[in-house]
Amino acid sequence: MTDSTADESARVLAAVVGPDGMRTTGTFRFWFTDHRWEWSDEVMAIHGYSPGSVTPTTELMLKHKHPDDREQVADAITEAVTNGRPFSSSHRIIDTAGRVHQVLVLSSSMLDADGKVIGLEGYYVDLTDTVDERIQESLDETIADVVSARAVIEQAKGVLMRVYRINAEQAFRVLRWRSQETNVKLRALAAQLIAELTTMPPSTAEEQTAFDHMLLTLHERVDPHCDR
Repeated sequence: MTDSTADESARVLAAVVGPDGMRTTGTFRFWFTDHRWEWSDEVMAIHGYSPGSVTPTTELMLKHKHPDDREQVADAITEAVTNGRPFSSSHRIIDTAGRVHQVLVLSSSMLDADGKVIGLEGYYVDLTDTVDERIQESLDETIADVVSARAVIEQAKGVLMRVYRINAEQAFRVLRWRSQETNVKLRALAAQLIAELTTMPPSTAEEQTAFDHMLLTLHERVDPHCDR
């Protein structure tokens, strides 16, 4: 997983799985080019299959979604393939025995050696028989946090794309570089960048120089106590 989203996914998993770690979790991968899926044995079991007994496909996966949730998941997958963005979803699936499972699906971008987004990888967390009102409230809040984190990173990428005339993947690499160089979480840097845009001077010949300075010193002004 990418460093930023992996951190957020790990935090969400810790929140919803809890210290006992007893709820069923499994991993998956999905390649955009040929819509190929890879499920761990645990994800197979959540759907009611023994390891290696089926080849997961988009059609098979959607077949197991609860009818009321199927369109939501299908739309999320379509958007992920179209825009190359990860997604998070809390929905129901029906296993081979007809049992309904409440699951949380978290994903992040899967990159090739050149940093190009080629698919998704992530987790299934089976919350069946554990989703009480308190857990659901926590789940809603943590998913909202993940969505918020991605939104601010996308905003920061958009700024970099415009200022430096680079593409989305290159913009993400710039943010990741600053995160690694300064040992500050990518989400926090992105949020600081957006916050400081209001201090930028009007579009002049000095704009890019001012932006360069702001980008290279963002880490000095990030609140060390903020939720990253």
